[in-house]
Amino acid sequence: MTIAIGDKLPEMTLKTVDADGPANVETPDIFGGKTVVLFAVPGAFTPTCTLNHLPGYLDNRDEILSKGVDAIAVVSVNDPFVMKAWAEQSGGMDKIGFLADWDGAFTRAIGMDADLSAAGLGVRTKRYSMLVEDGVVKSLNVEDNPGEAEISGAARMLQQLDEAGSATAA
Repeated sequence: MTIAIGDKLPEMTLKTVDADGPANVETPDIFGGKTVVLFAVPGAFTPTCTLNHLPGYLDNRDEILSKGVDAIAVVSVNDPFVMKAWAEQSGGMDKIGFLADWDGAFTRAIGMDADLSAAGLGVRTKRYSMLVEDGVVKSLNVEDNPGEAEISGAARMLQQLDEAGSATAA
C-alpha cells in the first residue's frame, strides 16, 4: 500500500553518519512534534538528483524554513557513507538531513519502491516530496518519471506551503 495524505509514517530506523561513524536515527525522532519537508531521490550522485532536485532544496532552504518548517531532509536507498559524501560534495552538510534507507525498508513500508534495474540502479525509491507534520503526511508529490524533479521539487513545495499558509490565515 502506498502512503497517502493523512497517513502516519511508520516507526522505522534510517541511518546517518556522525563523528563516530554510522548512526541509527528513528523516524519518530525525525518527524515527531515537528514540521518536516522530506524529499526522496532514486540515488545520490545521479544526474537529476545532484543537478536539479537537491540544489532546489538547498537554494530555497531559508525560504522553506521561514514558512514554519522545522527541517528539510532527503532520503535515498543508499548506504550512509554515500549519503555523507553527497552531503559534503553538494554543500548540504548541516543544512538539510541526509538520510540513508540502506536496505530500502522505509521505502518499501511506504510503498515508494521502484525497480530501476533498466537504468542500472536496482530497486530504489520513487522520486517524491512530502510535507510531514508530527509524523503525518500533509502533502505528497510523486513524480511519474524518475528523471524529472518538477512535481517533487522545491518550487512546488514552496507553492504548497504558501497555499497552506493562506488557508490557515483565512
